Amino acid sequence: MKRTAWTIAAATFLMALAASALSQTASPKPAASGTVIVTLGTRGGPLPTRGRTQSSNLLVVNKALYLIDAGDGVTRRLVKSGYDFRQVGHVFITHAHSDHTMGLATLLVSQWEYQRREPTVVYGGGAEALVKGAIAYLTPNAEIRWAEGKRTRMEEVFRGRDVAPGAVYQDANVRVSAVENTHFNFAPDSPGHGKYRSYSYRFETPGRIVVFTGDTGPSEALTQLAKGADVLVSEVTVVEDVMELLKRNGAWQAKSLSEQVSWMRHMREEHVTPEQVGRMAAAAGVKTVVLTHFSPSIDRRDDYQRYAVEARKFFSGQVVVAKDLMQF
Repeated sequence: MKRTAWTIAAATFLMALAASALSQTASPKPAASGTVIVTLGTRGGPLPTRGRTQSSNLLVVNKALYLIDAGDGVTRRLVKSGYDFRQVGHVFITHAHSDHTMGLATLLVSQWEYQRREPTVVYGGGAEALVKGAIAYLTPNAEIRWAEGKRTRMEEVFRGRDVAPGAVYQDANVRVSAVENTHFNFAPDSPGHGKYRSYSYRFETPGRIVVFTGDTGPSEALTQLAKGADVLVSEVTVVEDVMELLKRNGAWQAKSLSEQVSWMRHMREEHVTPEQVGRMAAAAGVKTVVLTHFSPSIDRRDDYQRYAVEARKFFSGQVVVAKDLMQF
């Protein structure tokens, strides 16, 4: 009898503890009807830094949550934004670089721990491999948690879908289309050649059209995708800023000559400068540009406002320098 009473008391305590933890980690924030953009993470990678987390954006349409990229820290940023991470059912990965995907496994296991039953679908180039790898990584934890009554098979709720240019997804809230951009340029003998692609996404909602560039170099396909958009959420890079930081911390000197050449080509051809963002936005006729994916700077308190100043020389609309957790 004493054992039964103790068991009931322990179970009651654990249930209360779990409920308390969930209320602290996932307090839902009712979204206004319409379309809201939340810049969850605004740092480019792969180097983690203080103050900003890596690339991730949330689109809220009539209270439904759509996640664009899942960089390191995405689950904590979802919690801090006031939205419920359990309600994210669709994740759109622009490309499989680590600063856009490292938080995916954490998001999935957090949903699984709180027993999300509806499928979470991840879209993008390499999405099937990403989800399969995440499940493999999380399997030891799942097998241990089985004894605690958590017996949902992750394969039943987490799905990866590789996509191609064109229509990607549609429901009552959004119509999503994609184009391949110019962030990837693989040599024929490299492991990624013909295997991985980098995408930009256009979300058409009842109230707004929002385009997310992901990482990209100048791209006519992207400019066409952004035609008439209300908001263009664009990466931006100033190569000289990054190079100066690498030189100061010794990382540049540690590269071989061939590594330096490859890095320079990648940065100059496969990212966009503030001027290029401004020109693209003007050509596409968008209303507002939100700059994000900022590279680390030698100035730890850099506010990156000079990037907006440069973009405005070529674009007459609104230009906003994003911070983590801003809403538009």
